[in-house]
Amino acid sequence: MNEVEKHLRKAKNRKVKVDKGIAKAKIEKGIMLVITGNGKGKSTAGFGNVTRCVGHGYKAAVVQFIKGKWDSGERNLLEKSGVPFAVMGTGFTWETQNMETDMAAATKVWQQAKEFLKDPDIHLVLLDELTYMLSYNYLPKEEVLSALQNRPKEQSVVVTGRRAIDELLDMADTVSTIEDTKHAFRAGIKARQGVDW
Repeated sequence: MNEVEKHLRKAKNRKVKVDKGIAKAKIEKGIMLVITGNGKGKSTAGFGNVTRCVGHGYKAAVVQFIKGKWDSGERNLLEKSGVPFAVMGTGFTWETQNMETDMAAATKVWQQAKEFLKDPDIHLVLLDELTYMLSYNYLPKEEVLSALQNRPKEQSVVVTGRRAIDELLDMADTVSTIEDTKHAFRAGIKARQGVDW
C-alpha cells in the first residue's frame, strides 16, 4: 500500500468515527466552557467566542473582572455591535493591593453579571477572569455556582482565568487549559497594542 492509499484509509476511518460522534450528539442546550491555565490567550479565546456569537446575529454580554483600566480593542469593537460590558475597572490585583476595594468592585460588577445570567435573550455571557474572584474568595462561591447552574437552558457561558476551582471544572461541559511554554514578556518585550490588548 502506498502513502496515498494509507492516507485515504486513515481519512475514511476518521470520517466514520466523526460521523458517529455527530450522530450521537442529540442534546440541545447552552454550554459552559472554562478556559484556564497559565498560558496567554484565555481572554482572547473568550472574546473569540463573543465575536462568533455576535457574527451569527445572537446577543452576547461581557463581564470583566481584574482587568479594566487598559484600553481594550475587544471592547472598542464589540460595544459598537451592541454588546454590553460590565467592567470591574480596578485593574490588576498586584496594582491595587487593596483587598477591600477589590472585593467591593467585584461585588458591584457581579450584580450585573447575575442579571446577564438570568436573561434568556442573551445567547452567550463571557465572565472574563472570574476564576480569580473565586480563588481569592472575593465573591461567594455558592452564589456564583448557583447562578451558573441556573442560567437559562439555551444560554452559554465562557469563564476565563488561571487556577479554575474544581467546582467550575466539574460543572463545565468543556475545559481548555492553555499552557505557558514561552512568553515575550520574560524576554523583556513590552505588551503590544492590537496583539496583547
